[in-house]
Amino acid sequence: MTALDDTLTRLLALHPRLIDLSLDRMWRLLARLDHPERRLPPVIHVAGTNGKGSSIAFMRAILEAAGQHVHVYTSPHLVNFNERFRLGGEGGGRLVGDDELRETMEECERVNTGEPITVFEITTAAGLLLFSRHPADVLLLEVGLGGRLDATNVIEAPLLSVITPVSQDHADYLGDSIESVATEKAGIIKRGVRAVIGPQLPEALAVIERAAQRVRAPLLVAGEHWNASEEHRRLVYQDDNGLLDLPAPKLPGRHQFVNAGIAVAALRASGLRIPVPAYEAGLTKAEWPARMQRLTQGRLVSLAPEGSDIWLDGGHNPDGGRAVAVALADLEERLPRPLVMIVGMLGTKDFEGYLRHFGGLALRLYAVPVPDAARSLSPEQIATAASAVGIPSETASDVEAALSAIKALSFDTPPRILIGGSLYLAGDVLARNGTPPV
Repeated sequence: MTALDDTLTRLLALHPRLIDLSLDRMWRLLARLDHPERRLPPVIHVAGTNGKGSSIAFMRAILEAAGQHVHVYTSPHLVNFNERFRLGGEGGGRLVGDDELRETMEECERVNTGEPITVFEITTAAGLLLFSRHPADVLLLEVGLGGRLDATNVIEAPLLSVITPVSQDHADYLGDSIESVATEKAGIIKRGVRAVIGPQLPEALAVIERAAQRVRAPLLVAGEHWNASEEHRRLVYQDDNGLLDLPAPKLPGRHQFVNAGIAVAALRASGLRIPVPAYEAGLTKAEWPARMQRLTQGRLVSLAPEGSDIWLDGGHNPDGGRAVAVALADLEERLPRPLVMIVGMLGTKDFEGYLRHFGGLALRLYAVPVPDAARSLSPEQIATAASAVGIPSETASDVEAALSAIKALSFDTPPRILIGGSLYLAGDVLARNGTPPV
C-alpha cells in the first residue's frame, strides 16, 4: 500500500456513507481553502447519464490539437486514482503525481479538521485546489453523480454547461423517473450561462428547458440548434455558423458520433477560437479507455483463443448496453465472428435491462464477479438473467477462468469477445492485463 493509499483509506472514515449528495460540506471546505473554485481557468461543466467521459475526451483532444492546455477532472478511475486529475501542459499534459496529489489531499484533510465529508467531496476539493495552482486555458469538469447536489456543482459562472443524453440510472439517489433524473442533471445550468444539450427523450428535454428558463440560460439543443450525423463514415456537423465535414471519431461505435457531435457543439458554443484542422485532428486522436476499447496484447489477451477479437467496455446501464450491442452488430456485419461475452455487474444496476440488448447476438455468456466490490452481483444472478433473454450462460470464478473456458470451445473462426458490464471490472481487467490508462 502506497502513502497515497494510506491517505485515501484514512479519508474514507470521515463519513459513514460513500455517497451523500449535498453541497454544504463542499462550501465549508472550499471556504477554508480560500475558494480555489474562484481561481480556475474557464470551466466547461459536463453532466449526463451516458457519454460524459467520451464527450470530454473528444473536447480535450480537439482543444489540445488547437494548442490549448487543458485540465481534466473525471471519475471514476479505472486502475490508478491519479487518472481523475489531468493537468494541462505541452503534449497533452500529465496525470498528477502521487506525491503532489497526496500532499494536496492531506492539505484538504488538515483544514477539514476531522468534520464529516465524503471521499468524493474532499477529492473534488483537492482537484479544484490543484487546478487553481497550475495554469491552463480550460478545465473540463465532469459531474460525479447527478448534478444539482454533486460536489462539482460549486462553479458559479462556468464558461459553458453541457448535458449529454439523460436516462435512468442511480435510482437510489436520482429518482426512478426520467423527469427526476433530468431535474438533477439540469441543476448544473447557471444563470445566463449558455448550455449545450445533447439528444434527449422528450420528457427529459422538457425538464431541462424549464430549468433553463428559470435562470435565463440560453440553450443550444441537438436537433434544434445544431445537428450531427454519420454520413458515409464521416461526421457531418451543422449549426448557425455553418457546416463541418469531419472524419469519423476514433472511438468505435455509432454512439461515438453522438458524443463527438456534442463535443463539437460545445466547443463551437464556447467562444474559444478553434480552427477546423483541430476538430479534424482531435476526432481522430481521442482516447478514452474501457469504452469499446480493443485489447490486442497483454497477459489476459494471451489466455484467449489465438486470433480472438477482444473488446473491453465499462457500460453498465440499459442505454450503455444498447450502444455496445449496436457497435458489436455493426462489427458482425462487416466481419462475422461468434460473439462470446464475459460480464460482471454491480447489484445497483439494471442488469436485466443491460443484458436484454444482447439476446440473439451473443453465442454464449460467462458471468463473473466484480473483484473487490461488495455490491457485485453473483455470477449466478447474471447467468440466470442472461439465460432468460436467450443467451446460453455459465458462471466462472474470474475473467481468467472465463477466458480459459472460451479457449476450450470449438469455433470455425476465432471468436469476438466482449468483457463488460462494469467500469470496476474494466479497471481490474486493464490492471491484470498490464495495460493501465496513462
